Amino acid sequence: MSANEQKTPTVAEDNVSTNEKGVLVNADDELLAQLGYKAELKRNFSVTEVFGIAFSIMSLMPSIASTIQYSLLGGPVGMTWGWLIPSICILSVGTALGELGSALPTSGGLYWWTFRFAPKELKRPLCFVAGYSNTLGLIGATCSISYGFATIVMSLPGIQNPDFEPDAYQTYAVFVGAVISFGIVGSIATSIVAKLQTFCIVLNAVAIVITVIALPIGAKNNGDLQSAHTVFTEVQNNSGWPTGWTFFMSWMCAIWTIGAFDSCIHMAEEASNASKAVPLGIVLSIGMCGIVGFAVMAIIAACIPDYQAVMESPFGNSMTQIYYNALGRNWATGIVALLAVIQWFMGLSIVIAASRQCWAFSRDGALPFSGILRVVNYKLGVPIRALWFICIVSILIGLLSLIGPAATDAIFSLAPASNGFAWLSPIICRAIWFKKDEFTPGPFYLGHFCSRINAFCASTYLIFAICVLSMFPNNGPDVDKNSMNYTCVINGAVWLGSLTYYAVDARKWFTGPKTTLDEQLIEYAEEHGGDVLHHHH
Repeated sequence: MSANEQKTPTVAEDNVSTNEKGVLVNADDELLAQLGYKAELKRNFSVTEVFGIAFSIMSLMPSIASTIQYSLLGGPVGMTWGWLIPSICILSVGTALGELGSALPTSGGLYWWTFRFAPKELKRPLCFVAGYSNTLGLIGATCSISYGFATIVMSLPGIQNPDFEPDAYQTYAVFVGAVISFGIVGSIATSIVAKLQTFCIVLNAVAIVITVIALPIGAKNNGDLQSAHTVFTEVQNNSGWPTGWTFFMSWMCAIWTIGAFDSCIHMAEEASNASKAVPLGIVLSIGMCGIVGFAVMAIIAACIPDYQAVMESPFGNSMTQIYYNALGRNWATGIVALLAVIQWFMGLSIVIAASRQCWAFSRDGALPFSGILRVVNYKLGVPIRALWFICIVSILIGLLSLIGPAATDAIFSLAPASNGFAWLSPIICRAIWFKKDEFTPGPFYLGHFCSRINAFCASTYLIFAICVLSMFPNNGPDVDKNSMNYTCVINGAVWLGSLTYYAVDARKWFTGPKTTLDEQLIEYAEEHGGDVLHHHH
């Protein structure tokens, strides 16, 4: 271990107060210590920047460009109401997790909370599987965002040269280059990455404004603009499934796009005033993507006269075709290039969030090579080894794209299914097994009754989204090796594999998070009259 890695990290200057002995203490680090961890990362992220990292990973326009094929399945109604309804469901999930992030802000929050709230006999195995599922989900998100970037980049030459058609190997090469670049930039000081979030929010706003203004003007000039009645009421079925189920399949665009809110949780140990920054980052990013996304999808739907033609675009990207049809070659090239830049920032942000989950899980000794992966370079304030582990595994999973379109679809379904299980675990455990007087809420809290109702609503939606939606083949019931959805195979292997690993070996040494909260709760409550978690407010 180098000298850099052994040096004590600096404490963020904000959110610092003096304790009863006159010693300067950081309230965030003090709360983290109660959860059993010493502060090892620099708190470079403000409330705005925590929101920024989630919003930049969600980046509306490039995310829609990467996954719009799901929405197109259901036609105009699939694009509009198929966006708004899942957005409301996701807000329910984000609110439930925001409450936990407010009370117990730690980078490994999802598996940590699962351990905290699960019944005794399920604590260790459920925590173990949730941690592995979340790690895989974030790797899956890294893969899908990076692959989406590659498809957008590879659609650019085709706009200028209609004879150019990218092949799978060219797209994979761009994918690998992107992941390596995320690793290099993500390895530099996080203070620089934190500042980039503001720039990314501005770029997102520019892309949205150009789309909502230029796209309908171009479509109207071409005589392609559809009426509001068509946009909000016309039902189409562009898949082999029954019409009702096709509408549910169209939800996947919103589910994938608004699926990065848990990045706020993984940045908890780098956030100032984490008990407010984490829940606000989650709820604001979901709310803004839901509302603005609904407006954007309605405008895009109004600019598509022929859904089938857009879905079969020679560019290999339906959104590129939509821009091309409405605005022509040069405008389309400029806008798609802007989307590619934004998508690159998305990839950088998700690699950073994924590396923090990987680092936190290895800190608790659960991942293979944990002793290596948990090392932090304190000079840079970055867990560099965990970051490059995420990049290497992502490059390997990306090889799936060389198999065929169905395996590529699995890359996009992997993140919602895996992360969905990791979100579900602590929410459902707290809703079913935890008593009111055993939970000390943070500043963000709905109240016991509303919180529990919301948790049951969120759990119901997640079970449907994980076990059904993300596992279904897109094109119809006649499934072969080319149309199979391999998400169930990959996720099933991880869930069963981690449970088997736990049963065979890990149960002998995995005790959950290294320091359990319960012992500290008892000691601290005796000393401070029961106000355990938020005595610093």
